[in-house]
Order: sequence, then structure tokens, then C-alpha cells
Amino acid sequence: MKIKVAPSILSADFSCLGSQVKKAEASGADLLHVDVMDGHFVPNITIGPVVVKYLRKVTKLDLDVHLMIEEPAKFIEPFIAAGSDMITVHIEVVSLKNIAAMSRMLKKRGIKFGISLNPGTRFDRIKPALKFADFILVMSVNPGFGGQSFISQVLPKIKKIREVFKKDIAVDGGINAATGKLVKSAGANILVAGSYIFGAKNMKKAIQALR
Repeated sequence: MKIKVAPSILSADFSCLGSQVKKAEASGADLLHVDVMDGHFVPNITIGPVVVKYLRKVTKLDLDVHLMIEEPAKFIEPFIAAGSDMITVHIEVVSLKNIAAMSRMLKKRGIKFGISLNPGTRFDRIKPALKFADFILVMSVNPGFGGQSFISQVLPKIKKIREVFKKDIAVDGGINAATGKLVKSAGANILVAGSYIFGAKNMKKAIQALR
């Protein structure tokens, strides 16, 4: 499968977010990863639909909005209206029944539906939901903050997902050139990276190294 690179804006300089995003796009990024945190599901608060609205104005890249929030169903509509192309919710907070409903709704709207799982969440938890997803996002750090170290224990889980899931598998957390090789070997094809890309002296070379 094609290897795609998704810079995570969590590590961008928000004082010049528009120019940072444009630079990432010009450097070869395939899509943008937007981390939304509510201070409940994760111990941090980040951004809301208004930032997505203005990101939509400055880039043509697909916006993957990762809802790390306790009640994603309440907030999907505002993020759709803001211009999201992809919506990701966490298996830890959404029932299988709600996942099925979200999948139907987003499909009608032409938006891709992703399901994410934390490092400590077992493969068995997400397996019944795979049929509803357009892509899976495997967290390789405990979500909440950027710049964390990669948790290698997720690699067998990526392999298990790839054995039964033929669509895109993304990995988010501690991704760099070295860990990127590991997750690609395990079966992932979308690499989400924050500080490795936005902290690089040469963003283009960093993206090429991941790919």
C-alpha cells in the first residue's frame, strides 16, 4: 500500500500555523492530522472546530480530525461543518452500536471514518468494529501530549490488525525515521508525526525519510 505521511499540527508553531501548514503541504505531506482533546478523555485541552475551519482555508490536504474526547457524537457535526475530511473516534468511549451509526452517517456525508485505540487497548476490543471503519489509527503513545517516546509493544497489535483489515492503518506517537520503519514492517501505511516533522530543519527531507 502507498505510504502516506500525516504531520500532526499538535507540534506546529501556532503563532504561525497557516504558514507551517503550507510548508508541510509544499514539503510533500499527504494529509494533516488534527488532535482534538477535551481535558477528560486525555489530560490536555487543545483545539475546536474553529481551528479546523481556518485550516481548511489554507490547505487542500485532507484534514484527519482525531477526536480524543469522551462524547464524540456530540461534536461530529461542528467538525464536519468546519471542513473535516476524516473523523476518528476512540473505541474506548464509543459503543459498537454508536460506531455503526457514525459510520453510516459519515458515509452519507462523504467523510472517511476512523477508529482509534490506545496502547493498552487489546486487539479484541476493536476487532468487531473493523467492518465499520475506513481506516484504523493505532496510538503508539498514551494520548494527551506530543513528543513522547514510541511504545514498541503496539507492533504485534498492528500486525494482528493488518492480518484482517485491508484498508489504511495509521500509527500515531513517537514516529521518526527509525520507528517509522518498524510500523511499516508491521503493516501500517499512514505515519502520523508531529515533532519529527515540525521540529525538523528540513521538513521535506523528514517527510521523505518517513516515506
